[in-house]
Amino acid sequence: MRTEHLQAGRRQDVERAAALLRQGRIVAFPTETVYGLGARADDAEAVEELRRVKGRPGGKPFAVLVPALEAARQHGVFGRVAERLAAAFWPGPLTLVVPDGRGGDIGLRCPDCEATLELLRLTGFPVAAPSANVSGRPPATTADEVIESFDGQIAAVLDGGPCRLGAPSTVVRVLGEAVEVLRQGALSPDELHALLSDDG
Repeated sequence: MRTEHLQAGRRQDVERAAALLRQGRIVAFPTETVYGLGARADDAEAVEELRRVKGRPGGKPFAVLVPALEAARQHGVFGRVAERLAAAFWPGPLTLVVPDGRGGDIGLRCPDCEATLELLRLTGFPVAAPSANVSGRPPATTADEVIESFDGQIAAVLDGGPCRLGAPSTVVRVLGEAVEVLRQGALSPDELHALLSDDG
């Protein structure tokens, strides 16, 4: 398989990336944090292939990218605190882990990258999207680094240039009023604490 090198600044290339995702293929794309490896989250075979390419153990779920808070509400339960965090920091480098309404939870993020937001709007479905690296290695922050790790293993990479922040998203679990930082990332704890301490 040849990995297509697409350009985020070309509408037809973004549409091509969306078409590949619709077909159940794996596509890498930029975000403001690091590059992501994406597969349609509602396709079990695509998610399993994503897990194989990534080298991710079976029990660890993938975060899911959505184009807006309205879309996120279709997949997770957003209480008052989660709504407040999403309103303050989306689009942005914050992954919110919230109840999925079926007894489990789900990590959701709306990235601050216009080409990828357009890609997500074009697909019309949630996209499972871990960072673009083999598990245990540093995440890719350029399309060339994606190609270096995954050439021939994924359908395409959408090249948006170097990632602006270059660090993964901050991951926060929100259960009701309780907030737990699961991973420190590009969003600083001070920004989170400032918002939450203001939350009366």
